[in-house]
Amino acid sequence: MAVPRVILRQWRDSDAARMAEMNQDPEVMRHFPRILSRQESLDALNRQRLLIAERGWGLWAVEVDGEFAGQTGLAVPRFNAPFMPCVEVGWRFRPEYWGRGIAHAAARCAVEHGFGSIGLAEIVSFTAAVNDRSRRLMERIGLKRDPAEDFFHPTIERSSPICLHVLYRGRPGCLGPAPDGLPDARLE
Repeated sequence: MAVPRVILRQWRDSDAARMAEMNQDPEVMRHFPRILSRQESLDALNRQRLLIAERGWGLWAVEVDGEFAGQTGLAVPRFNAPFMPCVEVGWRFRPEYWGRGIAHAAARCAVEHGFGSIGLAEIVSFTAAVNDRSRRLMERIGLKRDPAEDFFHPTIERSSPICLHVLYRGRPGCLGPAPDGLPDARLE
């Protein structure tokens, strides 16, 4: 089996339909507050495209062997929390790309760019406490959790099963060597 070619890149208009499908998939959005409408997905795509054009980084489109697979990258959260201000690494992928090392490769690439090219001193990541898949990825890329920093997401109702969030932190050097047998990703 060939190793997939994973590229983080600027958004294209042709990504809009696949992104909207991804953001309307109940399984993909299970650990998010809600499914996004097509217009909300298009607005997010355009917002990220503008941020990348302005500052050189953001949540990039991820392409695998020429196909839109999802998004990953760096973002500045837009809510208030004790660990702010910060830059987070985040991701969201279409289900057919889950379990193949794609998210791992893309997240590593984004974190490497954040520490190397941007010169960040720290990158965080957070997710709903019940999101085991994302938590495992955070740990695999070398981020560390302090349970004392778990928090209730301020934009999610306290009664929601996804309100309690876990916070992971990483500093330069946290990534360690890339695991053998997984795809590599590059930023274009």
